[in-house]
Amino acid sequence: MQKIQMNKGQQGFTLIELMIVVAIIGILAAVAIPAYQDYTARAQASEAVNLLGGLKTPIVDYYQTNGSAPGIAELGTFTSSGKYVSSISASSGTYTATFSNSGVNKNLQGKTVELVFNTGTGAFTCQKGSSNGVDDKFLPAGCK
Repeated sequence: MQKIQMNKGQQGFTLIELMIVVAIIGILAAVAIPAYQDYTARAQASEAVNLLGGLKTPIVDYYQTNGSAPGIAELGTFTSSGKYVSSISASSGTYTATFSNSGVNKNLQGKTVELVFNTGTGAFTCQKGSSNGVDDKFLPAGCK
């Protein structure tokens, strides 16, 4: 009787093994993609906090000289926009950074972050905007 030998070079993965690998990759992607989007939103939100943080010294200087919180015009030259922040505005000691509507994470588009200057204590508070504010989970730890 003649024995038929299978050529060892032609062995490979079965279809079921390949399907299992594809399913595992799909599950991992389903978890990783939302986590990555949240990570990028947090990184982009930090730009607003950094821009607003750059206003603290001019605000305090103006307050010590004039006894009131300055408006945008009184702050002099400062960085008023960035890659993700379209503008910074001021109203009664509240300085608001507004995110662009394009080129930024969809969770931040058109949303706001505020820096509030308390003239009584001289302290600053960073928070989500009072109208159309950024979700708390995207704000840096010192700004919630």
